[in-house]
Amino acid sequence: MAPRVRTEKRSRALIVLALIALGVYALDQISKILVVDLMAEGEVVRVLGEVLQLHFVRNPGAAFSLASGTTWVFSIIAAGVVVFIVWFARRIRSLAWGIVFGLLLGGVLGNLTDRLLREPGFGLGHVVDFLSTPWLLPAIYNVADMSIVSSMVIFMILTIRGIGLDGERVVETPKKQNPTAEEPPLDEPKAEIVP
Repeated sequence: MAPRVRTEKRSRALIVLALIALGVYALDQISKILVVDLMAEGEVVRVLGEVLQLHFVRNPGAAFSLASGTTWVFSIIAAGVVVFIVWFARRIRSLAWGIVFGLLLGGVLGNLTDRLLREPGFGLGHVVDFLSTPWLLPAIYNVADMSIVSSMVIFMILTIRGIGLDGERVVETPKKQNPTAEEPPLDEPKAEIVP
């Protein structure tokens, strides 16, 4: 592939990554600001009965409020993920992978912002969760969480399909385990039997 084409592909992928990350981050933070301003903590608003509810909670831990005493660990891990994505992004030349890393970056930045800036303090902040789908999951989550999960689903699909960071399908040629006597290995010339 020509260097110019690679550069154009990388530029498009980086633009997609940045726009998606920015969009997810903005949607996450705006929705959290509205929830904090308009709802009381613990309040439940049934939007679609048991299908979709708004349930405002502050989550000091990971998913399902696990490890709530180690919020600072999640802050450090999230900061590391952000640094890794920014460093790694220059290798991406596929729009699909740009979407994956854009969703992941936007989601991680959304929850990291909560951990850094919300109470009880810097690096210890509680994440604002407010989306509840009791029929599907017992968890309460937010836009950032949905974005992170979506990125992982797309990541798995691309990986299973063998799509590389350049957007090309990675194809491995099968190698014979035990060549038979009739078929010599490909790198050795065939021997002729002369009567």
